[in-house]
Amino acid sequence: MIEMNDILSIKDSAQFTKCALEVFQYQFENNQVYRSFCDLLYVHPSDVTTIKKIPFLPVEFFKTHAVHTQKTNPPFYFISSGTSQTTVSKHYVSNLEDYIQSFTQGFQLTYGDIREYAILALLPNYLEREGSSLVYMVDHLIKTSNNAHSGFYLNDFFALSEKIKTLEDQGQKTLLIGVSFALLDLLNTNSFNLKNTLVMETGGMKGRRKELIREELHTILKEGFGVSTIHSEYGMTELFSQAYSKGKGIFTTPPWMKVMARDPEDPFTLLPANKTGGLSIIDLANLHSCSFIATKDLGKVAQDGSFTVAGRFDNSDIRGCNLMVL
Repeated sequence: MIEMNDILSIKDSAQFTKCALEVFQYQFENNQVYRSFCDLLYVHPSDVTTIKKIPFLPVEFFKTHAVHTQKTNPPFYFISSGTSQTTVSKHYVSNLEDYIQSFTQGFQLTYGDIREYAILALLPNYLEREGSSLVYMVDHLIKTSNNAHSGFYLNDFFALSEKIKTLEDQGQKTLLIGVSFALLDLLNTNSFNLKNTLVMETGGMKGRRKELIREELHTILKEGFGVSTIHSEYGMTELFSQAYSKGKGIFTTPPWMKVMARDPEDPFTLLPANKTGGLSIIDLANLHSCSFIATKDLGKVAQDGSFTVAGRFDNSDIRGCNLMVL
């Protein structure tokens, strides 16, 4: 059987395809929800020889079903953000170490050794609830950084501003990661001219502010923080892996994750490069849940596999990690 180490060792497209087909067969045989979905589509692993033929499970299933490969529900799960009027998603986790391995290796592939950074997290809405996969990830990165200055901040913008300035004065490489509305709130209290700090937004106003298109948001953040680029994180409760953007909202994925665009009118038809469609994601790190997910995000995928997020399908729930209006 395929193991997580096999997945996190993927180096090229040939290895990715081989692993994806193996994961598809494993999940078809062991994930009852996904098996039922494939059966309704009359799709069987014996007929699937390319990843383009693998069915993508609509992400809404994580709200209504227990999506995993175990005979009984695993004892732990992450919960999506949402309002009191929305049904939240649950992502059952069979092995937390798999999640840790995935997000740690994914971060390091993009940004290098975590221990080089002081990590400052401004995620108030996520800290105010339980079960956030983003908080779990950032908390682990903070601990792994082993830097006494690393930590979470809730609403104490003065203390955070002073900490940022202290680290800047020390020449310490720093990552400031925050939800969009909180980064804007911080800028209401102070302005910066950062030289050693990466500013990373996780998207979403969570109803606290008017939604902004990404370009407008980044312009405000660049001016307020005195930086030339704003970094972004693309993730969701239903995924174990994250994509990162080092500027202009262009995201790249780790080798075990692939994003494709599907026809908004026909979810079973994949679009060519640079055409706007619904984003479908293969995240092989979701080994024991479902690796093949049709999201509610709209975007474009470039020839090299990088992608941009343009917005959300109409009537989609507001989600904190990647909401950007058209």
